[in-house]
Amino acid sequence: MNTSQNLQVSKRPWWSFGHVWLLIAGPAIVVVAGFFTYYLAVRSPDPVLPTQMPSQAASGQGAGISEAPAVQARNHAATGTLPPTDSSKKP
Repeated sequence: MNTSQNLQVSKRPWWSFGHVWLLIAGPAIVVVAGFFTYYLAVRSPDPVLPTQMPSQAASGQGAGISEAPAVQARNHAATGTLPPTDSSKKP
């Protein structure tokens, strides 16, 4: 390159270079994705689940979900549903 070509390249505005937009695009996409994630979180929050089984909560007796057997607690955490109540298995 000669000197006149160097002067012509340096006279171009910054927005005419493609690599500048490539550098700007990464953080801009992350900011837009952050706002979209915030919108989704505000639009549909997670519901609060009761800590007692429905039959025990109504009568005010018995233990809550925290004292359920390990398999039932794991299933509750995975599915979000309460374990079935079985009145025939009383100790």
